[in-house]
Amino acid sequence: MSAPAAKVALNRLAQQGLIASPARGFYVVVPPEYHSLGCLPADQFVPALMDRLGLRYYAGLLTAAQYHGAAHQRPQEFQVFLDRTRRSLDCNRVRVVFTTRKRLKDVPVQSLNTPRGTPHVSTAEATALDLVGYQHRAGGLNQVATVLAELSERLDADELTSVAGTAPPAWSQRLGYLLERIGASEKAAPLKAWVQSHARDFAVLLPNARRDNPARDPKWKLYLNAVVESEL
Repeated sequence: MSAPAAKVALNRLAQQGLIASPARGFYVVVPPEYHSLGCLPADQFVPALMDRLGLRYYAGLLTAAQYHGAAHQRPQEFQVFLDRTRRSLDCNRVRVVFTTRKRLKDVPVQSLNTPRGTPHVSTAEATALDLVGYQHRAGGLNQVATVLAELSERLDADELTSVAGTAPPAWSQRLGYLLERIGASEKAAPLKAWVQSHARDFAVLLPNARRDNPARDPKWKLYLNAVVESEL
């Protein structure tokens, strides 16, 4: 079959809803159970797509939190970290959003099995750190605190200090404070020692917000310029 003929055949199958194309030149078969989506679920094609593009990646934020059992609010998009900028993609009712992450290769991940691939997902500890670092992509600090309340049971206190070095110290300062706020102080204890030795300056709890003489938390070297409330 010639390339033009193949393109015509693929377009015909796509119009019939039998296949979908999440990205240019990349096609997936849509089984009957996913016809309502018009595409495969993202976790079933993202591994193959990233392999085709030769990109290092991992699923993170609310997507990863859901895999770790924190499903208080089901994410409306599949959130993926890359080490470079890439536009989001839409495949009918499936949306994949890409976010750039510095030191991506240093972030610990684990592989999860799906019927059509093994997506790389950030560990529970790396997920917690990213949620704080990218709180604006996770619904804000209140939503992050709610997710952390569910995620805290999966966290290993020592592993939190291991992943702290993959991000600016301010992320760990905020994460430790939030863990104490939701009643998970035991998970934050080793991280507190890490913050005391690595954080040179006070950070603000809520980035890009006003700091009009707020209270301070010297343990976490934080200006408390926001009030955080978990929904749980």
